[in-house]
Amino acid sequence: MAKNIEKLKSTNKTLIVALIIAAFFLGSLTNKVSTLEKNSSPTIAPEVTKQAVNPTAVSAQKTKPITDSDHIRGNKNAKVTLLEYSDFECPFCKSFHPTVQTIMKTYGDKIRLAYRHFPLTFHANAQKEAEASECIAELGGNDSFWKYVDTIFERTTSNGTGFALDKLGPLASELGVNQTQFQNCLDSGKYEKLVKGQIADGTAAGVGGTPSTFVINDKGNSQLIVGAQPIETFKTAIDLSLK
Repeated sequence: MAKNIEKLKSTNKTLIVALIIAAFFLGSLTNKVSTLEKNSSPTIAPEVTKQAVNPTAVSAQKTKPITDSDHIRGNKNAKVTLLEYSDFECPFCKSFHPTVQTIMKTYGDKIRLAYRHFPLTFHANAQKEAEASECIAELGGNDSFWKYVDTIFERTTSNGTGFALDKLGPLASELGVNQTQFQNCLDSGKYEKLVKGQIADGTAAGVGGTPSTFVINDKGNSQLIVGAQPIETFKTAIDLSLK
């Protein structure tokens, strides 16, 4: 009987020790998990990933040459070209547009601006707004195109559907374009291929988000500035290209 009691005590001691060890490891594991959760980086939203890229100017791939088919603002024979890939529903593009306008005023005939389309897939209205700009250009000319660009960026609230598609027709009329002809052009989808072709060209040249602006000198060498950067960033690249 005494032996059985001693054996039971021994077994109980072993179980207690095992439980203590198990509790220790369980507590340690819980602390590690908690620490990992606190220190882990949050997932970045796709739009932020595409927009918030290295803000400094970097050497870039060759872009498709500027031709008379491009929309150009300023002196067509300027020594330096700003080639902007943009999205009419991008909030960063909207905030950047006044900077571009200031740059154009600052440098005058020394630079020119060329606009190419890069509507992002998660901006629902951007593709059709890009196509609309081409219809405006076809019916009203280059000046009407740039008025459209200025007006969209002024009025859109961005983030995908900031400017309603059913307002494009009235806007065309406001800009002096026949609304019926404009609507027929837009509904036909005749410029869908052109817009998607510019996306492909931009991607091949290193564009991954908007706005992306190439600063190109008269020898064809370029620097790519990504994002809605301040004018000082552009002045550095432009001044270097003017030398």
